[in-house]
Amino acid sequence: MELDTAIGTVDTWPRERHTVVVSSMASDSHTWNLVFLQLLLEELGHDVINLGACVPDGLLVERCLAVRPDLLVLSSVNGHGQQDGLRVIGELRRQPELAGLPVVIGGKLGIGGADPRRAPALLAAGFDAVFEEGASSAALFRTFVDRLPSGARL
Repeated sequence: MELDTAIGTVDTWPRERHTVVVSSMASDSHTWNLVFLQLLLEELGHDVINLGACVPDGLLVERCLAVRPDLLVLSSVNGHGQQDGLRVIGELRRQPELAGLPVVIGGKLGIGGADPRRAPALLAAGFDAVFEEGASSAALFRTFVDRLPSGARL
């Protein structure tokens, strides 16, 4: 096995260090997912601000306005990700300063299992990507992060 096959190529490594805010939403008290995301993003070479669990919408917006991150990652484990995400993305996108902020959501986004309508609804509401729980979600997320444009920060 060639080394590039085993660990990836240098072309997939970040070209620029980004600041990423990782958070759950107001109704989600889980933290292990946030720690996993923080470690993954740090492994990819990015600076991470982890807001933790049960973050009220207003605080999330306030922190993003203060920090001006290159990416906001919202994670849900409780199954209310779509419901909470639709509310939160509306609050974020109403702020002119955050209108261009790349925002992604992932995890367990519903309680009724997979729903093919979920991702299109979240994308239409203003999310840049949706990573629903599943075997390939982490790999797809890494690819998305690797492709963040240089100078993504507003």
